[in-house]
Amino acid sequence: MMRRAAMPFALGLVLSLAPSLRAAEKPVSWYRDVTPIFKRSCNGCHNPNKLKGEVDTSTFAGLLKPGKHGANFVAGDPSKSLLISEITGKEPSMPKEGDALSAAEIAVVTRWIQEGAKDDTPADAYSTRLKEPPTYGSAPVITSIALSPDGSQLAVSGYHEVFLLNSSDSTVLSRLVGESPRVESVAFSPDGRRLAVAGGAPARFGEIQVWDTSTRTQLHAYRLGSDSVFGVSWSPDGKRLAFGGADKSVRVITSDEGREQMRFDNHSDWVFRTAWLNDGTRLLSGSRDRAMKLINTVNGQFIDDINKLLEPVVCMARHPKAEWAAYGGADGGLRVYRIQENQDRTAGNNDVNLIRDFERQSGTVHAVAFSPDGTLLAAGGSGTEVRVYRTQTGERIATCGGHNGAVFTLAFTKDGTRLLTAGFEGLVRRFDPKNGTLMEVANPVPSDAMKRPAVTQR
Repeated sequence: MMRRAAMPFALGLVLSLAPSLRAAEKPVSWYRDVTPIFKRSCNGCHNPNKLKGEVDTSTFAGLLKPGKHGANFVAGDPSKSLLISEITGKEPSMPKEGDALSAAEIAVVTRWIQEGAKDDTPADAYSTRLKEPPTYGSAPVITSIALSPDGSQLAVSGYHEVFLLNSSDSTVLSRLVGESPRVESVAFSPDGRRLAVAGGAPARFGEIQVWDTSTRTQLHAYRLGSDSVFGVSWSPDGKRLAFGGADKSVRVITSDEGREQMRFDNHSDWVFRTAWLNDGTRLLSGSRDRAMKLINTVNGQFIDDINKLLEPVVCMARHPKAEWAAYGGADGGLRVYRIQENQDRTAGNNDVNLIRDFERQSGTVHAVAFSPDGTLLAAGGSGTEVRVYRTQTGERIATCGGHNGAVFTLAFTKDGTRLLTAGFEGLVRRFDPKNGTLMEVANPVPSDAMKRPAVTQR
């Protein structure tokens, strides 16, 4: 809706018929009748992420806000409503792309305005919360796992929920069911008392949840923007949370109230990972724009790209002792870098912070993890196997195979004697990282949450 057009003849016809239409029909509902029309024809260009003409047709609250050319409608008077003038006429101004609204659709929108343009959106209309915990026909894809600092609990992502397991025997301690349909990453606080969950509903909202791991209750749920968030990480003092987003930002919020302390918008593509440095004042981010960026969290200042921009950064892990970081790339790259300024890279096109370039993986690398002492580096991805290397030499010492699909997440146990892998198949596997021997396979979904196949009578 960019400009006011002259009131066309077609609109006059609609208005002349409106009284008889109202007498024969129920009042037009914004939620049931109007929003489906806008969803089909308008919301693609007029939504919070793409405000053409500064107009948002995706919600009543959005449409109520004036656009670039003023109020979008005048309740009770379609003839003075910019919205109507834009969608009517021989060559209507809107929608810019696709077919024009039909006469019946225009009549519905016109009647809605003439009847007072009332908002009847249900209170829970935009909620994605389930009425009860989900059931599964098969184990859901696992996007993230995390072990508590003391090694006693394992958090495993599910659909709308996180499974909290006893790490020693994989029994389910609790199901942490939240609002977000997609759980993208999970992370325990440094003291293990809280669990952060990042995710959201793609193209609808991003969300950070904070759970108490002893009472298994949700402490906080922060809605953050209109798209998913990824790669949540705790500051060393456990007071702040960092995460990336599909909106290309890196943000830091307080964990106890969700107050934004920093927003960094220097990336040019989705940000998948964040990792704090030990001093708590610097943060590393990894993005599809190929960069690992070093950020000052005190003032949000960009310090430098620590790497040469070679391929999209899909996953990232910080070394537990040294200021090093490993990343896995979309083109199969696996590299370890020093986390420091990299000023010489531009003039000579050098990769001066590179410590080691490992053998190229067989596909996109979705997950990397260092062992607790930093001597081993594991990498998994679309190649359905996980490879384990010596960090110092790059020597491959084990291959952990048998996965039925891509591997999306990895974690070493506290003592480093086991490597946990998970991904597309929805199972958590435990391997001996020194020889690749499979030790255990566990389904994190409790048996009462699995749909049982129907019995066929013979």
